[in-house]
Amino acid sequence: MVARIAARAARTAQSRRAAIPSNRSGPAAPSASAAVRTGSVRLHLAMDLPYPTDIPHVCERIQHDVAKQVTQLTGLEVGEVTLTVRRLVTAADASRGRVR
Repeated sequence: MVARIAARAARTAQSRRAAIPSNRSGPAAPSASAAVRTGSVRLHLAMDLPYPTDIPHVCERIQHDVAKQVTQLTGLEVGEVTLTVRRLVTAADASRGRVR
């Protein structure tokens, strides 16, 4: 359940911070996994980002947004959020809904 919340929060943050539309025809939705321990959670996210972009800055903002949202919705302390960029997507790729 925590991973699903994190994936949804990541989709929202991806749309807001990386200017990738959240519709179904765009890049693949972010994925998330969660390791829950007593009162805390470690998250791992994987997502596409636009090219060009300031990758470190965008990733940092997305990690912060997801941690905040997961904490608000679950009450768990988020100890760590790692983010893997699966691929970089050009504007043309995003409008076609796929990456070559």
